[in-house]
Amino acid sequence: MPGAPRWRHKWAIALYRGPSPLALAPVDPRGQPFLTGREVTDVPALGVADPFLLERDGCLYLFFEVVNRDTDRGEIAYAASNDGLAWRYGEVVLREPFHLSYPQVFAWEGKMLMVPETRQADAIRLYEASNFPGGWRHIATLCEGPYADATLHFDGKRWWMFAQRGLDELRLFHAPAPQGPWAEHPQSPLWPGNRRRTRPGGRMLTHQGRLLRFAQDGWPSYGSCLRAFAVDRLDVDGYAEHEVAQSPIIQASRSGWNAQAMHHIDAIPTAAGDWLAVVDGATLAYL
Repeated sequence: MPGAPRWRHKWAIALYRGPSPLALAPVDPRGQPFLTGREVTDVPALGVADPFLLERDGCLYLFFEVVNRDTDRGEIAYAASNDGLAWRYGEVVLREPFHLSYPQVFAWEGKMLMVPETRQADAIRLYEASNFPGGWRHIATLCEGPYADATLHFDGKRWWMFAQRGLDELRLFHAPAPQGPWAEHPQSPLWPGNRRRTRPGGRMLTHQGRLLRFAQDGWPSYGSCLRAFAVDRLDVDGYAEHEVAQSPIIQASRSGWNAQAMHHIDAIPTAAGDWLAVVDGATLAYL
């Protein structure tokens, strides 16, 4: 029965801030999340997770997964803020007959695009907004197969896409544009058999001249912490990275709202010179 109560992860989203995306602390003095299933007003929500930020026309938007209790599937919703600290919930803006999560949003050539996780559709799918922040429609299929948490990065010349296939295989692709055509990298899959670094954990970003990649640590349990890697080489012939000294940058606390897991980050630089980040975490609850 969809939505039948059982013990499961109850996800929420918190604001962190710090001098670097690798050195962050909770904005809330009590260390509490600002967005939970209780703030979702248009569907009965079991939790919220996988937050992504986007700035547009002087406003910050947050896109994230909402688990709908009635269908037991993920849907994509948004919230908005004028200052990055006080947020107002919007609504669910993308729903499919399969599970959705990990909604990476970005602007490209005047279009607002999103690549959510659509593994249950056996594909990586690209969506475009006709009426931002809503009006999302499927415009292209980037890759066929059961891929999780596809993460796109543009280096100024070429697009790169990291996506997990299976439980412990990170695949790497490249293309001239988000719509493709996408070609698999000759080193792909990266680190097959390693669950500690093969599932993406948020948007890639550049800090102090280094490109950073974030990965969920799947050992000893799902989402136990979030690891950070500095990319040493990324081109059509080779790929190399190393784990940074500050890693893991966030991890399960063993108590409170994030007792069981923390597995995602998205961070942006602020006008004050520091970094504002959204992270997620989970505790076990009978939902």
